[in-house]
Amino acid sequence: MTTDQILTGLALITVLAVGSQVLAGALRIPALIVLLPVGFTAGALTDEVDPGRLLGGAFSPMVSLAVAVILYDAGLGLDLRRFVSHTRRVVRRLLWFGVPVTCVSAALLAAPLLGMSGDAAIMLGAIVVVSGPTVVGPLLTFVRPTERVQRILVWEGSLIDPVGGLLGAVVFHAVTAGEQHGLGSRVGAFLLSVAVGVAGGVVGSAVLVLLLRRLRPGEVLGATVQLAAVVGVAAACDVARDDTGLIAAVLMGLAVANLPGVGVSTRRPFFETLVHLVIGLLFVSISATVTPQSLRHVVLPALGIVAVLVLVTRPVVAVVSGLRTDLTRGERGFVGWMAPRGIVAASTASTFSAALVDDGIGGASRILPATFVVIVATVTLYGLTAAPVARRLRVVRTARSRPLLVGGAPWVVELGLALRSAGLEVVLWAGREEERERITAAGLRLAPGELLAAATGAGAELEGLTGVLLLTEEDDFNALAATRLAGQIEGPVQRLGPPADSEGVVAPYSGGEVLFGADLTGAELARRCAEGARVGAHPVAGPLPRGAELLFLVRPDGRLLPVTRRTGPTPRNGDVAILLT
Repeated sequence: MTTDQILTGLALITVLAVGSQVLAGALRIPALIVLLPVGFTAGALTDEVDPGRLLGGAFSPMVSLAVAVILYDAGLGLDLRRFVSHTRRVVRRLLWFGVPVTCVSAALLAAPLLGMSGDAAIMLGAIVVVSGPTVVGPLLTFVRPTERVQRILVWEGSLIDPVGGLLGAVVFHAVTAGEQHGLGSRVGAFLLSVAVGVAGGVVGSAVLVLLLRRLRPGEVLGATVQLAAVVGVAAACDVARDDTGLIAAVLMGLAVANLPGVGVSTRRPFFETLVHLVIGLLFVSISATVTPQSLRHVVLPALGIVAVLVLVTRPVVAVVSGLRTDLTRGERGFVGWMAPRGIVAASTASTFSAALVDDGIGGASRILPATFVVIVATVTLYGLTAAPVARRLRVVRTARSRPLLVGGAPWVVELGLALRSAGLEVVLWAGREEERERITAAGLRLAPGELLAAATGAGAELEGLTGVLLLTEEDDFNALAATRLAGQIEGPVQRLGPPADSEGVVAPYSGGEVLFGADLTGAELARRCAEGARVGAHPVAGPLPRGAELLFLVRPDGRLLPVTRRTGPTPRNGDVAILLT
């Protein structure tokens, strides 16, 4: 390819990836529903969108390293404090029982339906066992199931990807080796691969944690240090044993997220933006390698495999995994209705299918298109049905607000008590020791650790936060925190406004939603409360009390509506008004 063609191809892949994600966000659908057909169409209509020609032999290694970065990011989101009791038991069963059952059922169907040889069918079965955080995470964010169900599915998706990648590599080498090695040697090869991945993860974690603890790099440099470490370790592991870098990447993410004293917030916007872009690029690139001709005589048989995996295999796995646990019937049902295939399945099929075709394995040419159909069908099916199924099974997280109040002034504690009396579950965070003691003495829940970890729910007790209210006496702190937390949590970030004549460094100029009227600043609230004003909850059954300032409304369904400088909710009978009286 010429330089102009390479530039055009790379630009098209990037623009299509980002444009698909933007379109999916506007339509409020999972991005994969758009990314896969867009990549397939671009590959079919243009000669430039061809990763094999653009990158040559570097395409497959780059895919492996990109997947390692994605799995490292997934590891950063795994909190070991949440992986307890019945959650751990269910996830273990989903792995040790679900993986072999799914592999065998897919292989048994692939041989007759797709006309594959036994070796190719086993390879396809090993490929489609994985789900992965790249598809499960966005679907769960869209559906918002209960916290325990979400933990189970996130842990399963993050752990099954490296296991599935290793399984695919072992099966590939066993198939290409033919009859030279028996079952014992194949099991030994799998265990050796696991050992290499674990060893690489331990060494990489030790080096990375040491760097982050000793050097204390800043936000951007900290993200680039993590990126370099995970790429370097994953590449070294893959050189030693195929796909072992995936295990090392997940273990490194787990270590950085859970070991104390790292001293840097790991999930920085830069890193998350990079992972988001990589996911888009990978899906567009891999789907572009699937040609329309390769889908002939593959679509209907592959859909038959999908039907069995979705309607039979996954529900059976979910039922067995939930035995003798306290999962409700609805929770088991939703776990049984959530197993989309993602980027690891696509990358594994892309990496191994061509080599199997060259080795003359019967039906190997159908592995990649069949995997593509499985990914598209499962993502589309679960993406369009997960929300109504969750509602039907009653596993959707309640709409009731659960705010994090930042600050420990007396009036903030009164606000927390008032919101709790209105039926909301409230969490408070404060930096000063006397404020933390005041919160604890009032019987309110105190968020541990630093503010970013508390706001983003880093801990089982902080899951499900729906917004952050920055109520400290430091206007610049509130403004900076609002800027820093924007986009880090699902709900809004709102702050107290500075006085009109403020000369602070940041607060007068910072964006973000400002609470209350222009004259009701943090200093004014503190002054009024010092003079005897009180914050309290009052059921609305007519006009509000004379002279009272409305701060918030709590609707009957538990939604918290604040008064801001731009908007003010209208009280209705049945609401609970939070007033300054």
